[in-house]
Amino acid sequence: MPHYLVSFDEGWMNVAEKDVPDVTKAAQEVAQDARDAGVWVFGGGVPAQPATVVAADGSVTDGPFPETKEHIGGFALLEVPDRDEAVRWAARFAAACRCTQEVRELAAGAAD
Repeated sequence: MPHYLVSFDEGWMNVAEKDVPDVTKAAQEVAQDARDAGVWVFGGGVPAQPATVVAADGSVTDGPFPETKEHIGGFALLEVPDRDEAVRWAARFAAACRCTQEVRELAAGAAD
């Protein structure tokens, strides 16, 4: 069965500090629903913090770099029959997180 990455850019989430607990609870409820439906593979939030970049030659550089404007704020990896089902779950996450979600199919065998 195909795997889909549902994710959002941290900059897409514009939630007042007072609303963060409600958004967190709503997102956790959708994630639990995905677990209960048997489509959840893995997911979580990605805190804004410096990245470590490893080049093809093995050299390591601390980041992020000034040209980096975006980073993933959170994601869910789902195993669903098709893109339409992934989009339905993304819509639920979008409502819970109060921000746009991006849906991408992983290459075959990527999550196996």
